Amino acid sequence: MTIRFDGKVAIVTGAGGGLGKQHALALAARGAKVLVNDLGGAVDGSGGSVSAAEAVVAEIRAAGGEAMANGASVTDLAAVQAMVQQAIDVWGRVDILVNNAGILRDKSFAKMDMADFRLVVDVHLMGAANCCKAVWPHMIEQKYGRIVMTTSSTGLYGNFGQANYGAAKLAQVGLMQTLAIEGAKYGIHVNALAPTAHTRMTEGLMPEQVLDALTPESVVPAMLVLAHESAPTRTILLAGAGSFEAAHITMTEGIHLGVGADVPEKLAERLVAVTERSGEKVPSGGMEQGAHEFEKAMAAARMAR
Repeated sequence: MTIRFDGKVAIVTGAGGGLGKQHALALAARGAKVLVNDLGGAVDGSGGSVSAAEAVVAEIRAAGGEAMANGASVTDLAAVQAMVQQAIDVWGRVDILVNNAGILRDKSFAKMDMADFRLVVDVHLMGAANCCKAVWPHMIEQKYGRIVMTTSSTGLYGNFGQANYGAAKLAQVGLMQTLAIEGAKYGIHVNALAPTAHTRMTEGLMPEQVLDALTPESVVPAMLVLAHESAPTRTILLAGAGSFEAAHITMTEGIHLGVGADVPEKLAERLVAVTERSGEKVPSGGMEQGAHEFEKAMAAARMAR
């Protein structure tokens, strides 16, 4: 199978440089019409210029592709809706959304200003939500859509000095889980990508030899798979340096302790059994936790008779 996007229209946010630029170039090279969105600000979100997006558009057009630029901030819902309408007006549809826009304002939590916490959450989480909200009715109407969230190992596993970034990135996974469920009957698949790539956002965070191996280009194949018509849904792919993995949010089998004054002590004593991972599973939705717990309670009640 050759992965192609002929006839498809894609929006890539934060595509003026780094990983987003490579996403846009790759989609265009494989046949997609691409709206290149980038505010053109600094890594911390300050400033702005559409010139970065326009440069990527020029590169796509020079290679024979079709693209246009947009400088909207993903935190501005009205501007995002206008961006999506821009694609609809010119190309008639939106098939793919790659939520890639992001900023960093790193500090240990003890030293972090809560305004910086809120801004990072606004860009990563609310920015992704705004873009999803804007494309959602169009994807429902055409009964087709592919949305790729950009999560992070920081959100999945934590990283010192990035409480704001980690919270926002894991929140995107929660958004993915529910949108995938709600979009299933409309042919909308929603997935998440956790990239490890050398961009201006990772500059100085790792040794140079490591950064040289972590090219943005090596992450792009995972995005293409998640954005393609054959894509899975509710999948978290990890990618970096040509390697690919998957992350899962699982639920262990656990134990039933019932209710009573001594349950906290029993739980503390048997916490190892609760966290034992053999037999863990990936729930199909949030209701599965409650169903699992109710079944265990009913089984315990039957045993007590």
